[in-house]
Amino acid sequence: MVVDEICRLASMTKPIVCVTALTLIDNGELALEDPVTRWLPNFRPKLGDGREPVITIRHLLTHTAGLGYGFLEPEDGPYHRLGISDGLDSSGLSLQENVARIASAPLLFEPGKGWHYSVAIDVLGAVVERVTEKTLAEVVRALVTGPLGMTSVEFVAAEGKPLAIPYGDASPLPVRMTDPFTLKFGQSGIVYSPSRAFDRTAFPAGGVGMVGTARDYLRFAEAIRTGGAGIIRPETAKAMTTNAIGDLPVGAAGPGFGWGLGVAVLKDPAKANSPVTAGAWNWSGVYGTNFWVDPTEALSVVALTNTAVAGMTGDFPMAVRRAVYAR
Repeated sequence: MVVDEICRLASMTKPIVCVTALTLIDNGELALEDPVTRWLPNFRPKLGDGREPVITIRHLLTHTAGLGYGFLEPEDGPYHRLGISDGLDSSGLSLQENVARIASAPLLFEPGKGWHYSVAIDVLGAVVERVTEKTLAEVVRALVTGPLGMTSVEFVAAEGKPLAIPYGDASPLPVRMTDPFTLKFGQSGIVYSPSRAFDRTAFPAGGVGMVGTARDYLRFAEAIRTGGAGIIRPETAKAMTTNAIGDLPVGAAGPGFGWGLGVAVLKDPAKANSPVTAGAWNWSGVYGTNFWVDPTEALSVVALTNTAVAGMTGDFPMAVRRAVYAR
């Protein structure tokens, strides 16, 4: 690994796509309270009792829409039965086809009544495409990564630019990923296709699909920490990084966390058993990536590894945090 190693960012893609949507909101092209059906008329998932509730852009940004992820359900769950892609595999689906399948799955709860990590940001990516009439990759590049000089951060790796070789957790040592590669995680496991990062025919997965370097991602984190850097308004950056879901439990982050408009927000360091300051915000990715931003300490840290999922939830991320805050 070198400083400018290009890694698969996995779910660290989500904050970038969320900021893209927030830019459209700042520009008056989209609104937090817009029903998703304003932009995707056929996106009408139902509750188990057959009711069709209203899902808004806010619900997508905060993971309170009632959507899910395949790896977070049993192997016989609806996302598996419908062939919904989590965005990490080589499904051969278009974004529109995958979103249509998501709309066919029953909602886990009434929007706004719970929190569940989900494909919501993939749906948000489809909304961005409809609002702008451009591909998600084009919009992200025009509104966020281009202005910030994040040249390595793309949905498809540039030709001639090798990516970090991905490894998966195993005992006693990690193993080099095959393609496909299944890793037990969540309830049913994640199916990875490392070659997807080079596939120009794969749909742009707003939840997990980007690659990039730690240096470029640090540019993004610092831009939001310092008030948006002209990408989004300072008040929008503040709203993005402030808890927006009340006391709903955030299962994927654990005790002590809330959720903003695209990132986890640390509410109670003691409950989270974390040395990080309250008010910090973060997220991570299942290829072994993580970052956090501590506004109180004027600090942003990005740590990308090539090992799934140890670089995300193993000993390494917490060891880095403890080292940074050692006094």
